[in-house]
Amino acid sequence: MRAIHHIAIIGSDYQRSRAFYHETLGLPIIREIFREERASWKCDLDAGNAQIELFSFPKPPPRPSRPEACGLRHLSFAVADLDAEVTRLEVRGVACEPIRIDPYTDKRFTFFTDPDGLPLELYEVDPVG
Repeated sequence: MRAIHHIAIIGSDYQRSRAFYHETLGLPIIREIFREERASWKCDLDAGNAQIELFSFPKPPPRPSRPEACGLRHLSFAVADLDAEVTRLEVRGVACEPIRIDPYTDKRFTFFTDPDGLPLELYEVDPVG
């Protein structure tokens, strides 16, 4: 295995989730199709070194998240300037938790959620170049 190709997310409200990942987070759309046979949208988003596949399905069951549920814990995005990203999200109405420091790497990070409560993380990395 060489890298993560994509992460698949099912939103309870496709248009709301699409707006969040594309407009609020700023992920460019690669392609978007409606799969009539499944009554489902699929939107591929460019997340830099991987893609996010955003799906809609009629009446998807909720996934427990808290307390910590077994399975994928959260999705983390690498950012060069954590303060700027937190400010950008908060201006768009996305609440972020207080910034913390990873005790093992000394890197700063914070969490927020998507419209369905999926935990997302911003993790500050050294800028490239």
